[in-house]
Amino acid sequence: MPNVYLLLGGNLGDRQLYLQQARESIQAQVGPLLRSSRLYETAAWGKTDQPSFLNQVLEVHTEHAPEEVLQRINAIERELGRVRLEHWGARVIDIDILFYDEAVLQTQRLTIPHPQLHLRRFTLLPLAELAPELRHPVLGKSVAQLLQECPDMLEVQVLP
Repeated sequence: MPNVYLLLGGNLGDRQLYLQQARESIQAQVGPLLRSSRLYETAAWGKTDQPSFLNQVLEVHTEHAPEEVLQRINAIERELGRVRLEHWGARVIDIDILFYDEAVLQTQRLTIPHPQLHLRRFTLLPLAELAPELRHPVLGKSVAQLLQECPDMLEVQVLP
């Protein structure tokens, strides 16, 4: 069964509670949780006039195909109250597929690896905590290398 790396994030309400509920739902609907990073806090990226985000990366073992994983995480977002009003807008929960084993996939709804993960410090830091040697199948670089080369300079802090 493949392993999938998911990025969780949110900046509204009880952020830690939403991340916890998302982890529980992912385990029930996507597959067993193998590892999780610590929680990271960062200023909003893209649309910056909103509250700070909490982020976490999960490594999950799944029997579901990539499109099915996407459907399931989108359903979890809806169950937790996510409403998509604007691109990069504030939200209670966001769940992104970063990697699905070594798959490279481009469909109308899904791109794997995540097309912007190498540009986002808030993604690379928790991912590097779990899998620094994981190689990006398109860019041919490890997560640690991508983090070193990341142009994003937003401050990302580990929560105590």
